[in-house]
Amino acid sequence: MWNCVTDFFTYETTKSVVVKSWTIGIINRIVQLLIISYFIGWVFLYEKAYQDRDTAIESSVMTKVKGFGEHHHKIMDVADYVTPTQGASVFCIITKLITTENQVQGKCPESESKFKCQHNDNCTKLMSRPASNGLLTGKCVQQFNSSTSEKYCEIRGWCPAEIDDIPIKPMMEVENFTIFIKNSIRFPRFNFTKGNFLPTINSSYIKKCNFDDKKNTYCPIFKVGDVVRLAHQNFTALVNKGGVIGIKISWVCDLDKSEDECKPAYSFTRLDAMSEKSSVSPGYNFRFAKYFMGQDGTEYRTLLKAYGIRFDVIVNGDAGKFSMIPTLINMVAAFTSVGVGAVLCDIILLNFLKGADQYKAKKFEEVSDAHIEKSGSYSSSMYRMRNQSQLSIRPEDKFSNDSGTFSIVQYG
Repeated sequence: MWNCVTDFFTYETTKSVVVKSWTIGIINRIVQLLIISYFIGWVFLYEKAYQDRDTAIESSVMTKVKGFGEHHHKIMDVADYVTPTQGASVFCIITKLITTENQVQGKCPESESKFKCQHNDNCTKLMSRPASNGLLTGKCVQQFNSSTSEKYCEIRGWCPAEIDDIPIKPMMEVENFTIFIKNSIRFPRFNFTKGNFLPTINSSYIKKCNFDDKKNTYCPIFKVGDVVRLAHQNFTALVNKGGVIGIKISWVCDLDKSEDECKPAYSFTRLDAMSEKSSVSPGYNFRFAKYFMGQDGTEYRTLLKAYGIRFDVIVNGDAGKFSMIPTLINMVAAFTSVGVGAVLCDIILLNFLKGADQYKAKKFEEVSDAHIEKSGSYSSSMYRMRNQSQLSIRPEDKFSNDSGTFSIVQYG
């Protein structure tokens, strides 16, 4: 118990030992050089750790689509195939429509084969399951205007029921449609505002440019076919089944440089890649309806199942500017990390090099009050000065020229 108390009330101080060894000296300097190179090359130059950063980018996106195509023997313009129409950052270009006209509220047979029946009991068992086009009545009825004797379960809803497995040719002119993107961003920490219309872009340039990844990398007008190609997708498969394409705009700005150096970088990717690989629900489609009122007051509608390419314009950004606080923090971290070299050298000296015992004897030394009192090298005072500046534990030890250090010579 008393030993624990005495061990607790102890004090440790640093003791310097100069080891003159080619091996350990080279290892020490190489480790220090690697650490310094890492901080200068990676931390400060590449990562720009001396900058204060802002990733909370504020962004506004406006879009316009232009182009004409033919579908169902009709000429389609932007009002027919773009939804929603407000020019938002998420929009869809419809490539294929399956139309069910003149639907009215009433009762009619289902259209899907899984609802085929022979008698009412077959339909009663299915009433607990959701139907595809309405609410099941539990009756088994024959199809309207059908030359076969096949029967289907009856539903209440919009009739006639939709048949959505009709082969339809998509609107292939979509490949040449153009998408105009206007993007404004702001980094609130630095109150820095910029747009994707660079100073080199003027009205005459806009009228003739189209984005490409080689020459016109900052043109804000994109051909749909080029976007699909740069996203590494098959255009024919995409217009048939639909899909979701991401247009990414990245702003990485070094505000220590000129404002003109802050430029957008565009990239493209397929966002629903898992849907593409799935056989359950591949692609992208949705339904909408157009409602009308007959002369007799009966409401009817045209149901449209639309396949299309949905575009999501995604904006992200990161701006940096010199700040003294992160600079000082990383400089302190760099200077502190240089000490890792000393730790590694200590491990090598204490365990692997010849003369490890001698190094241990010089590095670790225990001094007690009893040892000081018995030592002939000391007067009644605990401390005395060697040449008025240095404490000596053993007079026979050789001191180096450095104050408070021992020297161990291992040079050949």
